[in-house]
Amino acid sequence: MTRTVITTENAPSTSAPLSQGIRKGPVLQVSGQLPFDPETGAVVGTTVAEQTAQVLRNITAVLDAAGASPDDVVMLRVHLTTPAHLHELNEAYAAAVGEPFPARTTVYMQLPPGLLVEIDALAVLED
Repeated sequence: MTRTVITTENAPSTSAPLSQGIRKGPVLQVSGQLPFDPETGAVVGTTVAEQTAQVLRNITAVLDAAGASPDDVVMLRVHLTTPAHLHELNEAYAAAVGEPFPARTTVYMQLPPGLLVEIDALAVLED
């Protein structure tokens, strides 16, 4: 099976040694997305809700570039900077993702200053 790199100008690029997405067979892994505007590189929003919405837009852009959609996502991994943001994240997440919800893991970690959330996605596509 060939491993295919997924790239798009509609999601932020990074200087880090990673791909925006990788597809191998029916499996698509979208790298952790941060709340950056893909055109300006600026952080979008100062709240968890605003940043979550931008992160999910970035994930959707990578999914689109791979010929996938949010309906193909089976797992989202959320990284928050503080447990106090969980309720706000859940509200923004539920509104943006909608039911039926994919599986999800939420962990807490330190992100660079001003960044409150990072999310990566695992999707399974039809061959």
